[in-house]
Amino acid sequence: MRKFCGSSASFMVFAAVLICAPVSLAAQTRGAAPAESRPAAAPPSSARPTSDVPPGDVSARTSLDRTAMFVADRVTYTIEIACRRGHDVLADDLARDKLKLDGLEVIGSDVVRHAEGDVTRYEFRYVLTTYRVDVPVLKVAPFSARYYVKRTGQRLDDAPPAGSVQVPGAVVAFRSLLPDDQPTYTARDDRPAAPRAQRFRVLQPVGLGLILFSIAPVGLLALAGVRRARQRRRSATRRSLRQARQASRVSLEAVRAADPASTDERRDAFARLDALVRQHLSDVCGVPAANLTPSEITAALTARASAAPVELASFVLGTCEVARYAPPALLPSASVWTDTLAQAEQVLASGR
Repeated sequence: MRKFCGSSASFMVFAAVLICAPVSLAAQTRGAAPAESRPAAAPPSSARPTSDVPPGDVSARTSLDRTAMFVADRVTYTIEIACRRGHDVLADDLARDKLKLDGLEVIGSDVVRHAEGDVTRYEFRYVLTTYRVDVPVLKVAPFSARYYVKRTGQRLDDAPPAGSVQVPGAVVAFRSLLPDDQPTYTARDDRPAAPRAQRFRVLQPVGLGLILFSIAPVGLLALAGVRRARQRRRSATRRSLRQARQASRVSLEAVRAADPASTDERRDAFARLDALVRQHLSDVCGVPAANLTPSEITAALTARASAAPVELASFVLGTCEVARYAPPALLPSASVWTDTLAQAEQVLASGR
C-alpha cells in the first residue's frame, strides 16, 4: 500500500511538472515579447543615418537611363558626386574628355549643383551614342576623381588633393536587328525588284505626257523673257552708242582746247588723244581696244567688218604711241599734233 502510494505521489509530481512547465515557458515568452517588439528610441536628428548622406567625405555613384541601345540611339550616363561640408571635387577630373569609352561617343554634357544641408551634390550628365556595329558591349570604364578640403583664403586649384573617389563604370548592351558574327553587312538586298502592275506601266507614258504639257508653257514664258531681255539690251546699246559719241565729242573739244606748247604738254595731249580713240573704238565698234596694240586693233576691226576707218585709226594710235614712249628727240612736232588731231576727229565721227 505504501509502495502504491509512493508511486502515486511520484506520478502526481511528474504530472504537475509537465503541466506547469508549458505555462511557465509561455509566461516567460509573454514577458520577453514586449521587450523585443518595443521600437528602439529614435536617435537625435543630427545622428540619424539616412541614405542621402554619403558614407564618407566624398562619394560617387553612376546611373544609366537605359541598359541597351541601337545604332545612333542616345543614352544618358549620370555621375552623382556627394561632398560633405568642407570638401569639394575637382570638376576637371569629370570633364567629358576624361571618360574612358569603348564603342561610345560623347555628344553632349552638362553639370548641375545642389546644396542640401551639409551635403553638396553634383550631377554630371553625359549624352552618349554609338555608330559602330562591331562592338557587342558598350562600356564606360571606371575612373577616379580627386577631391580637396576647402580652406579659407586658399583656392581649390592651389590646395593639395585630400584623396580621390572611385567613379563606377557602366555597361550598355548593343541590340541590333543585324545578325551577329557577320563579317560584312550588305546595304541592299540582292533580290530583283518586283515587277510593276499593268496599270502602272500604262500610266507611265501618260505621266510623261502631262509633265511635257506642263513644261511647255514655262518654256514659252522663258522664251518670251529672253526676247524681251534682248530687246532691252539692244535699246540700251543704242543709248550707249549715242552717249559714247556725245562723250567723244566733249572730250575731243577739251583736247583741242589744250593747245600744247611744251614737250611735256604735247606728250600728255597725245596720251589723252590715244585714250579717247581707244574708248571710242571699244564703245562703238565693240573691240577691247584698251588692252590691244595698234596692229591688234587693226586686225580686230578688220575681222568685225567695222565701218570705222581702220587704217586711219591705226595711224592715229601709232602716232600717239610714238609720242608717249619715244625720247624727246623723236617726239612729234606741233604740226604733226595738229594733223593727228584732225585725223582722230574723223575716227571719232565714224559709226559702228
